[in-house]
Amino acid sequence: MSNQTNKTETPRERARVVIIGAGFTGIEAAKTLAGKPVDVEVLDRNNYHTFVPLLYQVGGAQLEASDIVYPVRSIFRGKRNVGFRMLRVDRIQRERKTVQGEGVEIPYDYLVLAAGSRTDYLGVPGAREHALPFKTVSHALAVRNWILNRIERASATKSSEKRKSLLTCVLVGGGPTGVELAGSLAELVRKPLSRDFPDLDLREFRIFLVEAVDRILPGLSEKASAYAQRRLQELGVQVRTGALVEEVLPTAIRLKGGEEIATDAVVWVAGVRGHPLAQECGLPTAGKGAVAVDPFLRAADDPNVFVAGDLAYLEQDGRPLPMTAQVAVQQGRHVAKNILRDVQGRPLAQFRYRHKGSMVAVGRGRAVADMKNRNLTGILAWPPWAAVHIGGLVGFRNRFSVLLNWAADYLFSERALRLILPFEQAAQTEPEEEAKERARTNRQR
Repeated sequence: MSNQTNKTETPRERARVVIIGAGFTGIEAAKTLAGKPVDVEVLDRNNYHTFVPLLYQVGGAQLEASDIVYPVRSIFRGKRNVGFRMLRVDRIQRERKTVQGEGVEIPYDYLVLAAGSRTDYLGVPGAREHALPFKTVSHALAVRNWILNRIERASATKSSEKRKSLLTCVLVGGGPTGVELAGSLAELVRKPLSRDFPDLDLREFRIFLVEAVDRILPGLSEKASAYAQRRLQELGVQVRTGALVEEVLPTAIRLKGGEEIATDAVVWVAGVRGHPLAQECGLPTAGKGAVAVDPFLRAADDPNVFVAGDLAYLEQDGRPLPMTAQVAVQQGRHVAKNILRDVQGRPLAQFRYRHKGSMVAVGRGRAVADMKNRNLTGILAWPPWAAVHIGGLVGFRNRFSVLLNWAADYLFSERALRLILPFEQAAQTEPEEEAKERARTNRQR
């Protein structure tokens, strides 16, 4: 493909690259393009980048939200060719090569769609209305507040039936996020909070982890899965595998076969699907709403649009690539390099994902790690897990704060963040997004 097919009708001295999304994909793409002969503008509705792998520790009161977020403008400080605009993108006009949102129209020569994913409720009745999602900082704070509020209420009630319902939490989804969140909440309740509420027997607090297939962590080895389940059970988590959720009710969750668990605390970590923005602008989608891309990570019907991360559907060795941070980082870097190749008139390179291993924390100081040559579990797996996650954080202050909080938790089983804080302003954006997605779903039906 010649370079000219990817240029705008009016020639420019420097190609303009617009990146939608400041997640792992967008940040990595912009970093790769920094200092190169292109002009880059990153768009996101938030002015910060979130280190999503540690989001569960915000929900489990191990870390504060500020520990895992970092201002996008600070990341690119001093990078003269990279700009940032806080903007909610409403529309992409591909025929005009513009991005529109909040009354602003931004032209592009190359568009990088890295808007990520949204919660997939898998068509389960009542899940969207009655379960808390777990994808953003606002969600994590909501889960933390929810759990702490319930324990405060349970300590004040005299009804044993009401207390049992308040002290029950169900996590739907036995993937990495569900396992890590279950372990973190179990340790929060049975150690720091048990000291805060001496008159309340928090051994009564029940955490259910519900997974539809026959084992948790189905993407990891059977050894890792078996260890994770044993470890969670040691922490008091009730793991249910082969348990399909049929309906989420206002005061209970119903499993296939008729079993009901009485609670209104349901956290949904069962799946994700591509951001609906791509489908709205007419891009062809495949599995889970992701955009079907060619081997160069371009949209199948538009060579000026590159798609990467959770929003890209690409098969490798006969299987679709997973929606993970590893894939997102590698694709973000590859997209940027392909744009530079195209600007220079060189052939594009096909993307090949290189899996570097999978790691999941299972409570304090324990983890599972599936690496190329060996599988680690328990305390041996935790140092490599910790090193990878500390290394992935942006900024010295964030790394120092996380290490300090981990040390306090590991040495003293102490979590200083057991606070029920108001965050209405931060949380308002997500219900608005959820409402928009419901409207989109209804229109599609």
